[in-house]
Amino acid sequence: MMTPRETVEALDRYIIGQSEAKRAVAIALRNRYRRSRLSPELREEITPKNIIMMGPTGVGKTEIARRLAKLVEAPFVKVEATKFTEVGYVGRDVDSMIRDLVEAAIRLCKEQRMKVVRPVAEANAEQRLIDALMPAYKSGWKAPENPLQFLLGGNKPPVELTEEEKSQRLSKREEITNALRAGQLEDEIVEIQIEQPNNGANAMIAMGIDVNLNEMMGGILPPKKKNRKAKVSEARKLLIQDESEKLIDMDDVTQEAIERAEQDGIVFIDEIDKIAAAANTHGADVSREGVQRDILPIVEGCTVTTKYGPVKTDFILFIAAGAFHVSKVSDLIPELQGRFPIRVKLEPLSVEDYRSILIQPEHAITKQYEALLRTDNILLSFTDDAISAIARSAFNANESEENIGARRLHTIVENLLDDISFNAGGDHPLTKVVVDEEYVKEHVRKEYEGEDLQRFIL
Repeated sequence: MMTPRETVEALDRYIIGQSEAKRAVAIALRNRYRRSRLSPELREEITPKNIIMMGPTGVGKTEIARRLAKLVEAPFVKVEATKFTEVGYVGRDVDSMIRDLVEAAIRLCKEQRMKVVRPVAEANAEQRLIDALMPAYKSGWKAPENPLQFLLGGNKPPVELTEEEKSQRLSKREEITNALRAGQLEDEIVEIQIEQPNNGANAMIAMGIDVNLNEMMGGILPPKKKNRKAKVSEARKLLIQDESEKLIDMDDVTQEAIERAEQDGIVFIDEIDKIAAAANTHGADVSREGVQRDILPIVEGCTVTTKYGPVKTDFILFIAAGAFHVSKVSDLIPELQGRFPIRVKLEPLSVEDYRSILIQPEHAITKQYEALLRTDNILLSFTDDAISAIARSAFNANESEENIGARRLHTIVENLLDDISFNAGGDHPLTKVVVDEEYVKEHVRKEYEGEDLQRFIL
Protein backbone atom coordinates (compact mmCIF):
# COMPACT_ATOMS: atom_id res chain seq x y z
CA MET A 1 0.00 0.00 0.00
CA MET A 2 1.41 3.38 -1.01
CA THR A 3 2.17 6.09 1.53
CA PRO A 4 0.44 9.48 1.11
CA ARG A 5 3.68 10.93 -0.29
CA GLU A 6 3.93 8.11 -2.87
CA THR A 7 0.29 8.61 -3.83
CA VAL A 8 0.85 12.32 -4.46
CA GLU A 9 3.94 11.53 -6.53
CA ALA A 10 1.93 9.05 -8.60
CA LEU A 11 -0.83 11.62 -9.18
CA ASP A 12 1.79 14.20 -10.19
CA ARG A 13 2.59 12.02 -13.21
CA TYR A 14 -0.85 12.77 -14.66
CA ILE A 15 -2.16 15.95 -13.00
CA ILE A 16 -0.44 19.32 -12.78
CA GLY A 17 -0.69 21.35 -9.56
CA GLN A 18 -3.59 21.12 -7.07
CA SER A 19 -1.32 19.84 -4.30
CA GLU A 20 -3.93 20.49 -1.58
CA ALA A 21 -6.51 18.25 -3.24
CA LYS A 22 -3.91 15.55 -3.90
CA ARG A 23 -2.85 15.57 -0.25
CA ALA A 24 -6.47 15.24 0.91
CA VAL A 25 -7.25 12.21 -1.27
CA ALA A 26 -3.88 10.62 -0.47
CA ILE A 27 -4.57 10.86 3.28
CA ALA A 28 -8.10 9.49 2.81
CA LEU A 29 -6.67 6.55 0.86
CA ARG A 30 -4.03 5.81 3.49
CA ASN A 31 -6.64 5.99 6.26
CA ARG A 32 -8.46 3.13 4.57
CA TYR A 33 -5.33 1.00 4.85
CA ARG A 34 -4.84 2.04 8.47
CA ARG A 35 -8.44 1.15 9.24
CA SER A 36 -8.05 -2.32 7.70
CA ARG A 37 -5.29 -3.11 10.21
CA LEU A 38 -7.41 -2.37 13.29
CA SER A 39 -9.46 -4.79 15.33
CA PRO A 40 -12.92 -5.62 13.90
CA GLU A 41 -14.67 -3.84 16.79
CA LEU A 42 -12.82 -0.56 16.26
CA ARG A 43 -12.88 -0.89 12.46
CA GLU A 44 -16.68 -0.75 12.44
CA GLU A 45 -16.62 2.59 14.26
CA ILE A 46 -14.32 4.39 11.80
CA THR A 47 -15.98 5.77 8.67
CA PRO A 48 -14.30 7.52 5.73
CA LYS A 49 -13.88 11.28 5.87
CA ASN A 50 -15.65 12.36 2.69
CA ILE A 51 -14.17 15.16 0.59
CA ILE A 52 -15.75 18.08 -1.22
CA MET A 53 -13.69 19.80 -3.93
CA MET A 54 -14.36 23.41 -4.92
CA GLY A 55 -12.96 24.84 -8.12
CA PRO A 56 -13.78 25.84 -11.71
CA THR A 57 -14.27 23.27 -14.41
CA GLY A 58 -11.26 21.76 -16.13
CA VAL A 59 -8.78 22.07 -13.23
CA GLY A 60 -8.55 18.34 -12.43
CA LYS A 61 -11.30 17.49 -9.92
CA THR A 62 -12.64 14.44 -11.77
CA GLU A 63 -9.21 13.35 -12.94
CA ILE A 64 -7.84 13.29 -9.38
CA ALA A 65 -10.62 10.96 -8.22
CA ARG A 66 -10.42 8.74 -11.32
CA ARG A 67 -6.64 8.39 -11.16
CA LEU A 68 -6.83 7.67 -7.43
CA ALA A 69 -9.19 4.77 -8.06
CA LYS A 70 -6.94 3.39 -10.80
CA LEU A 71 -3.87 3.55 -8.57
CA VAL A 72 -5.39 1.20 -6.00
CA GLU A 73 -7.69 -0.71 -8.41
CA ALA A 74 -10.75 0.39 -6.45
CA PRO A 75 -14.32 0.31 -7.84
CA PHE A 76 -15.13 3.81 -9.07
CA VAL A 77 -18.24 5.48 -10.43
CA LYS A 78 -18.97 9.07 -11.39
CA VAL A 79 -22.48 10.51 -11.22
CA GLU A 80 -23.87 13.93 -12.07
CA ALA A 81 -25.97 15.30 -9.22
CA THR A 82 -28.03 17.34 -11.70
CA LYS A 83 -29.46 14.28 -13.43
CA PHE A 84 -31.73 13.68 -10.43
CA THR A 85 -33.31 17.14 -10.88
CA GLU A 86 -34.23 16.67 -14.54
CA VAL A 87 -37.88 17.25 -15.38
CA GLY A 88 -39.55 13.98 -16.27
CA TYR A 89 -36.57 11.92 -15.03
CA VAL A 90 -37.62 8.29 -15.20
CA GLY A 91 -35.83 5.14 -14.22
CA ARG A 92 -33.54 4.42 -11.32
CA ASP A 93 -33.36 6.84 -8.39
CA VAL A 94 -30.31 7.98 -6.40
CA ASP A 95 -29.70 4.38 -5.31
CA SER A 96 -28.50 3.81 -8.88
CA MET A 97 -25.08 5.24 -7.98
CA ILE A 98 -24.52 2.28 -5.63
CA ARG A 99 -25.86 -0.20 -8.17
CA ASP A 100 -23.49 1.24 -10.75
CA LEU A 101 -20.65 0.95 -8.23
CA VAL A 102 -21.39 -2.75 -7.73
CA GLU A 103 -21.43 -3.28 -11.50
CA ALA A 104 -18.04 -1.54 -11.72
CA ALA A 105 -16.72 -3.75 -8.90
CA ILE A 106 -17.92 -6.89 -10.69
CA ARG A 107 -16.23 -5.81 -13.93
CA LEU A 108 -13.02 -5.11 -12.02
CA CYS A 109 -13.02 -8.43 -10.16
CA LYS A 110 -13.94 -10.34 -13.32
CA GLU A 111 -11.08 -8.77 -15.29
CA GLN A 112 -8.63 -9.67 -12.54
CA ARG A 113 -9.88 -13.28 -12.43
CA MET A 114 -9.63 -13.49 -16.23
CA LYS A 115 -5.98 -12.49 -16.10
CA VAL A 116 -5.34 -15.38 -13.69
CA VAL A 117 -7.11 -18.02 -15.79
CA ARG A 118 -5.94 -16.67 -19.15
CA PRO A 119 -3.11 -19.24 -19.69
CA VAL A 120 -5.58 -22.11 -19.22
CA ALA A 121 -8.20 -20.36 -21.34
CA GLU A 122 -5.67 -19.86 -24.15
CA ALA A 123 -4.74 -23.56 -24.09
CA ASN A 124 -8.40 -24.61 -24.18
CA ALA A 125 -9.15 -22.13 -26.96
CA GLU A 126 -6.26 -23.51 -29.00
CA GLN A 127 -7.64 -27.06 -28.73
CA ARG A 128 -11.08 -25.85 -29.86
CA LEU A 129 -9.48 -24.05 -32.79
CA ILE A 130 -7.63 -27.22 -33.79
CA ASP A 131 -10.87 -29.20 -33.59
CA ALA A 132 -12.55 -26.63 -35.84
CA LEU A 133 -9.69 -26.81 -38.35
CA MET A 134 -9.53 -30.62 -38.40
CA PRO A 135 -11.17 -32.20 -41.46
CA ALA A 136 -14.09 -34.52 -40.73
CA TYR A 137 -12.93 -38.11 -40.70
CA LYS A 138 -15.61 -40.43 -42.01
CA SER A 139 -15.95 -43.64 -40.06
CA GLY A 140 -18.55 -45.27 -42.23
CA TRP A 141 -21.42 -44.21 -40.00
CA LYS A 142 -23.96 -41.64 -41.03
CA ALA A 143 -26.31 -39.94 -38.60
CA PRO A 144 -29.96 -40.86 -39.26
CA GLU A 145 -32.11 -38.22 -40.86
CA ASN A 146 -34.88 -39.05 -38.39
CA PRO A 147 -33.63 -38.94 -34.76
CA LEU A 148 -36.28 -41.51 -33.77
CA GLN A 149 -34.54 -44.08 -35.96
CA PHE A 150 -31.48 -43.95 -33.72
CA LEU A 151 -33.60 -44.36 -30.58
CA LEU A 152 -35.39 -47.34 -32.12
CA GLY A 153 -32.15 -48.96 -33.23
CA GLY A 154 -32.61 -48.20 -36.91
CA ASN A 155 -28.91 -47.33 -37.39
CA LYS A 156 -25.76 -48.99 -36.25
CA PRO A 157 -23.52 -47.20 -33.78
CA PRO A 158 -20.25 -45.72 -35.05
CA VAL A 159 -17.44 -48.16 -35.59
CA GLU A 160 -14.06 -47.79 -33.90
CA LEU A 161 -11.27 -46.17 -35.89
CA THR A 162 -8.47 -48.45 -36.98
CA GLU A 163 -4.94 -47.93 -35.71
CA GLU A 164 -3.91 -46.53 -39.10
CA GLU A 165 -6.80 -44.03 -39.07
CA LYS A 166 -5.94 -42.99 -35.52
CA SER A 167 -2.32 -42.48 -36.54
CA GLN A 168 -3.34 -40.40 -39.56
CA ARG A 169 -5.68 -38.32 -37.43
CA LEU A 170 -2.98 -37.71 -34.83
CA SER A 171 -0.46 -36.79 -37.52
CA LYS A 172 -2.89 -34.34 -39.12
CA ARG A 173 -3.66 -32.79 -35.70
CA GLU A 174 0.03 -32.24 -35.02
CA GLU A 175 0.46 -30.67 -38.44
CA ILE A 176 -2.42 -28.24 -37.81
CA THR A 177 -1.12 -27.47 -34.31
CA ASN A 178 2.35 -26.58 -35.60
CA ALA A 179 0.92 -24.43 -38.41
CA LEU A 180 -1.44 -22.68 -35.97
CA ARG A 181 1.33 -21.88 -33.50
CA ALA A 182 3.55 -20.64 -36.33
CA GLY A 183 0.85 -18.14 -37.34
CA GLN A 184 0.28 -19.65 -40.77
CA LEU A 185 -3.49 -20.09 -40.38
CA GLU A 186 -4.49 -16.64 -39.08
CA ASP A 187 -6.56 -15.81 -42.16
CA GLU A 188 -8.31 -19.20 -42.40
CA ILE A 189 -12.10 -19.12 -41.90
CA VAL A 190 -13.41 -21.44 -39.18
CA GLU A 191 -16.83 -22.05 -37.68
CA ILE A 192 -16.99 -21.95 -33.91
CA GLN A 193 -19.74 -22.19 -31.32
CA ILE A 194 -19.82 -19.68 -28.48
CA GLU A 195 -22.26 -18.95 -25.69
CA GLN A 196 -24.28 -15.78 -25.97
CA PRO A 197 -25.19 -13.76 -22.86
CA ASN A 198 -28.87 -13.47 -22.02
CA ASN A 199 -29.78 -9.83 -22.74
CA GLY A 200 -33.19 -10.01 -21.09
CA ALA A 201 -31.88 -8.74 -17.78
CA ASN A 202 -30.13 -5.80 -19.46
CA ALA A 203 -33.34 -4.81 -21.20
CA MET A 204 -35.18 -4.77 -17.87
CA ILE A 205 -32.43 -2.70 -16.25
CA ALA A 206 -32.79 -0.15 -19.04
CA MET A 207 -36.47 0.15 -18.08
CA GLY A 208 -35.51 0.73 -14.44
CA ILE A 209 -36.24 -2.82 -13.21
CA ASP A 210 -33.09 -4.07 -11.50
CA VAL A 211 -33.73 -7.81 -11.27
CA ASN A 212 -32.17 -10.92 -12.73
CA LEU A 213 -34.86 -13.02 -14.36
CA ASN A 214 -32.66 -16.07 -14.74
CA GLU A 215 -31.87 -16.08 -11.01
CA MET A 216 -35.54 -15.66 -10.13
CA MET A 217 -36.37 -18.71 -12.22
CA GLY A 218 -33.66 -20.78 -10.61
CA GLY A 219 -31.31 -20.66 -13.60
CA ILE A 220 -33.59 -22.85 -15.73
CA LEU A 221 -33.00 -20.76 -18.84
CA PRO A 222 -30.32 -22.59 -20.86
CA PRO A 223 -27.39 -20.55 -22.21
CA LYS A 224 -27.83 -19.49 -25.81
CA LYS A 225 -25.23 -20.86 -28.20
CA LYS A 226 -24.43 -19.38 -31.56
CA ASN A 227 -22.43 -20.70 -34.48
CA ARG A 228 -20.18 -18.06 -35.94
CA LYS A 229 -17.76 -17.99 -38.85
CA ALA A 230 -14.64 -15.90 -38.41
CA LYS A 231 -10.96 -15.74 -39.20
CA VAL A 232 -8.68 -17.72 -36.88
CA SER A 233 -7.24 -14.48 -35.47
CA GLU A 234 -10.71 -13.26 -34.48
CA ALA A 235 -11.99 -16.71 -33.47
CA ARG A 236 -9.10 -17.09 -31.02
CA LYS A 237 -10.15 -13.94 -29.13
CA LEU A 238 -13.77 -15.10 -28.97
CA LEU A 239 -12.81 -18.57 -27.77
CA ILE A 240 -10.42 -17.24 -25.12
CA GLN A 241 -13.24 -15.01 -23.82
CA ASP A 242 -15.66 -17.96 -23.89
CA GLU A 243 -13.24 -20.28 -22.09
CA SER A 244 -12.40 -17.63 -19.50
CA GLU A 245 -16.09 -17.24 -18.70
CA LYS A 246 -16.34 -20.99 -18.06
CA LEU A 247 -13.32 -21.01 -15.74
CA ILE A 248 -14.62 -18.20 -13.52
CA ASP A 249 -17.02 -18.83 -10.66
CA MET A 250 -19.37 -15.85 -10.88
CA ASP A 251 -20.73 -16.48 -7.35
CA ASP A 252 -17.24 -15.90 -5.94
CA VAL A 253 -16.78 -12.87 -8.20
CA THR A 254 -20.07 -11.36 -7.00
CA GLN A 255 -19.25 -11.95 -3.34
CA GLU A 256 -15.79 -10.39 -3.72
CA ALA A 257 -17.19 -7.49 -5.74
CA ILE A 258 -19.78 -6.59 -3.10
CA GLU A 259 -17.12 -6.64 -0.40
CA ARG A 260 -14.78 -4.45 -2.44
CA ALA A 261 -17.57 -2.03 -3.29
CA GLU A 262 -18.44 -1.70 0.40
CA GLN A 263 -14.86 -1.38 1.69
CA ASP A 264 -12.91 0.19 -1.21
CA GLY A 265 -15.56 1.84 -3.42
CA ILE A 266 -15.23 5.49 -4.47
CA VAL A 267 -18.29 7.48 -5.61
CA PHE A 268 -17.61 10.81 -7.29
CA ILE A 269 -20.62 13.16 -7.21
CA ASP A 270 -20.03 15.95 -9.71
CA GLU A 271 -21.87 19.28 -10.02
CA ILE A 272 -23.07 19.14 -6.43
CA ASP A 273 -23.16 22.94 -6.40
CA LYS A 274 -26.03 22.78 -8.91
CA ILE A 275 -28.31 21.18 -6.30
CA ALA A 276 -27.44 23.73 -3.60
CA ALA A 277 -30.36 26.03 -2.81
CA ALA A 278 -30.50 29.30 -0.89
CA ALA A 279 -32.89 29.69 2.01
CA ASN A 280 -36.56 30.69 1.57
CA THR A 281 -36.75 29.59 -2.04
CA HIS A 282 -39.44 27.85 -4.02
CA GLY A 283 -39.91 25.91 -7.24
CA ALA A 284 -36.77 24.40 -8.71
CA ASP A 285 -34.75 25.19 -5.57
CA VAL A 286 -37.12 23.05 -3.51
CA SER A 287 -36.56 20.23 -5.99
CA ARG A 288 -32.79 20.59 -5.62
CA GLU A 289 -33.08 20.44 -1.85
CA GLY A 290 -35.16 17.29 -2.25
CA VAL A 291 -32.31 15.70 -4.21
CA GLN A 292 -29.93 16.58 -1.39
CA ARG A 293 -32.21 14.81 1.09
CA ASP A 294 -32.36 11.78 -1.20
CA ILE A 295 -28.57 11.63 -1.42
CA LEU A 296 -28.10 12.15 2.33
CA PRO A 297 -29.01 8.61 3.54
CA ILE A 298 -26.58 7.04 1.05
CA VAL A 299 -23.73 9.28 2.18
CA GLU A 300 -24.64 8.80 5.85
CA GLY A 301 -24.66 5.04 5.53
CA CYS A 302 -27.52 2.76 4.61
CA THR A 303 -28.20 -0.56 2.88
CA VAL A 304 -29.07 -0.49 -0.82
CA THR A 305 -30.78 -3.47 -2.41
CA THR A 306 -29.24 -4.59 -5.69
CA LYS A 307 -29.82 -7.63 -7.88
CA TYR A 308 -26.60 -9.09 -6.43
CA GLY A 309 -27.69 -8.63 -2.82
CA PRO A 310 -27.74 -5.89 -0.16
CA VAL A 311 -24.83 -3.40 -0.18
CA LYS A 312 -23.85 -1.23 2.79
CA THR A 313 -22.68 2.30 2.02
CA ASP A 314 -21.19 3.07 5.46
CA PHE A 315 -17.55 2.73 4.38
CA ILE A 316 -17.72 3.94 0.77
CA LEU A 317 -15.62 7.06 0.13
CA PHE A 318 -17.70 9.88 -1.37
CA ILE A 319 -15.93 12.72 -3.19
CA ALA A 320 -18.17 15.62 -4.22
CA ALA A 321 -17.14 18.42 -6.56
CA GLY A 322 -18.52 21.66 -7.88
CA ALA A 323 -17.48 25.03 -9.24
CA PHE A 324 -19.48 26.96 -6.58
CA HIS A 325 -19.46 30.15 -8.65
CA VAL A 326 -22.99 31.18 -7.65
CA SER A 327 -23.78 29.03 -4.65
CA LYS A 328 -21.59 28.20 -1.67
CA VAL A 329 -20.95 25.01 0.26
CA SER A 330 -22.92 26.57 3.10
CA ASP A 331 -26.00 26.57 0.83
CA LEU A 332 -26.16 22.78 1.06
CA ILE A 333 -28.41 21.42 3.79
CA PRO A 334 -26.52 21.21 7.11
CA GLU A 335 -26.85 17.43 7.36
CA LEU A 336 -25.15 16.97 3.97
CA GLN A 337 -22.45 19.51 4.78
CA GLY A 338 -21.60 17.53 7.90
CA ARG A 339 -21.03 14.40 5.85
CA PHE A 340 -18.25 16.11 3.87
CA PRO A 341 -15.89 17.27 6.64
CA ILE A 342 -12.86 17.74 4.35
CA ARG A 343 -13.05 20.71 1.98
CA VAL A 344 -10.33 21.57 -0.50
CA LYS A 345 -10.17 24.42 -2.97
CA LEU A 346 -8.65 23.90 -6.40
CA GLU A 347 -7.02 26.98 -7.86
CA PRO A 348 -7.60 28.25 -11.43
CA LEU A 349 -4.81 27.38 -13.83
CA SER A 350 -2.05 29.87 -14.64
CA VAL A 351 -0.09 30.24 -17.90
CA GLU A 352 2.72 28.16 -16.40
CA ASP A 353 0.20 25.44 -15.42
CA TYR A 354 -1.07 25.27 -19.00
CA ARG A 355 2.49 25.02 -20.23
CA SER A 356 3.21 22.14 -17.87
CA ILE A 357 0.00 20.35 -18.85
CA LEU A 358 1.10 20.43 -22.48
CA ILE A 359 4.42 18.65 -21.90
CA GLN A 360 4.82 17.11 -18.43
CA PRO A 361 2.14 14.42 -17.84
CA GLU A 362 2.84 10.90 -19.12
CA HIS A 363 0.09 11.21 -21.70
CA ALA A 364 0.35 14.94 -22.37
CA ILE A 365 -1.66 16.46 -25.22
CA THR A 366 1.39 17.15 -27.38
CA LYS A 367 2.61 13.56 -26.93
CA GLN A 368 -0.80 12.27 -27.98
CA TYR A 369 -0.80 14.24 -31.23
CA GLU A 370 2.82 13.32 -31.97
CA ALA A 371 1.93 9.63 -31.63
CA LEU A 372 -1.23 10.00 -33.74
CA LEU A 373 0.51 11.73 -36.64
CA ARG A 374 3.49 9.37 -36.45
CA THR A 375 1.15 6.66 -37.80
CA ASP A 376 0.84 8.76 -41.00
CA ASN A 377 4.61 9.31 -41.42
CA ILE A 378 4.61 12.76 -39.78
CA LEU A 379 7.35 13.43 -37.22
CA LEU A 380 5.68 16.24 -35.28
CA SER A 381 7.53 18.31 -32.69
CA PHE A 382 6.83 21.51 -30.75
CA THR A 383 9.40 24.15 -29.86
CA ASP A 384 9.48 25.72 -26.38
CA ASP A 385 8.22 29.06 -27.66
CA ALA A 386 5.31 27.31 -29.40
CA ILE A 387 4.31 25.61 -26.14
CA SER A 388 4.42 28.98 -24.38
CA ALA A 389 2.30 30.58 -27.13
CA ILE A 390 -0.34 27.84 -26.88
CA ALA A 391 -0.41 28.22 -23.08
CA ARG A 392 -0.90 31.98 -23.34
CA SER A 393 -3.68 31.51 -25.90
CA ALA A 394 -5.51 29.08 -23.59
CA PHE A 395 -5.14 31.41 -20.61
CA ASN A 396 -6.37 34.45 -22.57
CA ALA A 397 -9.33 32.56 -24.01
CA ASN A 398 -10.40 31.34 -20.57
CA GLU A 399 -10.08 34.83 -19.15
CA SER A 400 -12.12 36.50 -21.89
CA GLU A 401 -14.69 33.73 -22.39
CA GLU A 402 -16.14 30.95 -20.26
CA ASN A 403 -13.36 29.39 -18.21
CA ILE A 404 -13.25 25.71 -19.19
CA GLY A 405 -9.79 25.08 -17.78
CA ALA A 406 -7.39 22.64 -19.41
CA ARG A 407 -10.08 21.47 -21.84
CA ARG A 408 -9.37 24.68 -23.78
CA LEU A 409 -5.99 23.23 -24.76
CA HIS A 410 -7.65 20.45 -26.77
CA THR A 411 -9.64 23.02 -28.75
CA ILE A 412 -6.59 25.14 -29.49
CA VAL A 413 -4.25 22.28 -30.43
CA GLU A 414 -6.94 20.74 -32.64
CA ASN A 415 -7.36 24.03 -34.52
CA LEU A 416 -3.60 24.47 -34.67
CA LEU A 417 -3.02 21.08 -36.30
CA ASP A 418 -6.10 21.11 -38.51
CA ASP A 419 -4.18 21.52 -41.82
CA ILE A 420 -1.50 18.99 -40.88
CA SER A 421 -4.04 16.38 -39.79
CA PHE A 422 -6.11 16.86 -42.94
CA ASN A 423 -3.21 16.58 -45.40
CA ALA A 424 -1.43 13.68 -43.69
CA GLY A 425 -2.48 10.52 -45.51
CA GLY A 426 0.42 8.17 -44.85
CA ASP A 427 1.16 7.83 -48.59
CA HIS A 428 4.24 10.06 -48.44
CA PRO A 429 7.76 9.50 -47.06
CA LEU A 430 8.60 10.30 -43.47
CA THR A 431 8.20 14.07 -43.06
CA LYS A 432 9.43 16.20 -40.17
CA VAL A 433 7.12 19.03 -39.08
CA VAL A 434 8.20 21.53 -36.43
CA VAL A 435 5.58 23.76 -34.82
CA ASP A 436 7.10 27.03 -33.63
CA GLU A 437 5.74 30.30 -32.23
CA GLU A 438 5.21 31.84 -35.68
CA TYR A 439 3.18 28.83 -36.78
CA VAL A 440 1.02 29.15 -33.66
CA LYS A 441 0.38 32.85 -34.29
CA GLU A 442 -0.57 32.18 -37.90
CA HIS A 443 -2.95 29.29 -37.26
CA VAL A 444 -4.56 29.96 -33.89
CA ARG A 445 -7.76 31.92 -34.29
CA LYS A 446 -7.70 35.57 -33.17
CA GLU A 447 -10.18 35.08 -30.35
CA TYR A 448 -7.57 32.96 -28.55
CA GLU A 449 -5.00 35.75 -28.64
CA GLY A 450 -6.82 38.00 -26.20
CA GLU A 451 -9.07 40.99 -26.68
CA ASP A 452 -8.12 43.54 -29.32
CA LEU A 453 -7.91 46.83 -27.38
CA GLN A 454 -7.24 48.97 -30.48
CA ARG A 455 -10.93 49.05 -31.32
CA PHE A 456 -11.49 51.23 -28.22
CA ILE A 457 -9.01 53.92 -29.42
CA LEU A 458 -10.70 56.93 -31.03
